[in-house]
Amino acid sequence: MTKSTLNLVGTAALLAFTSLTPAHAAVDAAAAQALFKDNECTKCHAVDKEKKGPSLQKIAAKHKGKADGQAKLIDNFTKGAKVKTEDGKEVDHKILDSKDVAVQKNLADWILSH
Repeated sequence: MTKSTLNLVGTAALLAFTSLTPAHAAVDAAAAQALFKDNECTKCHAVDKEKKGPSLQKIAAKHKGKADGQAKLIDNFTKGAKVKTEDGKEVDHKILDSKDVAVQKNLADWILSH
């Protein structure tokens, strides 16, 4: 093969691999933080410490790298399921006020990034 053919093949391979990057890889952290705050998630969750609910770091550790991690987080904050607080009480999880799937995915991915 000639040098130009190798360059062309290498470039094509690079473009093919970059297109495999998941769509949820780029997190809009500012938007996620604003949504998190506006929905009063901070009443029960903090980044690195337990409150009424688990820290974002603990949530991320539980779900990060799992194929259904993002979906489980979205279900948790969109369906109002019963959850146990750190003190053992069972409460309905607050439902996120956004029905926009892209916004929900961004929030889930931001949580998973911790």
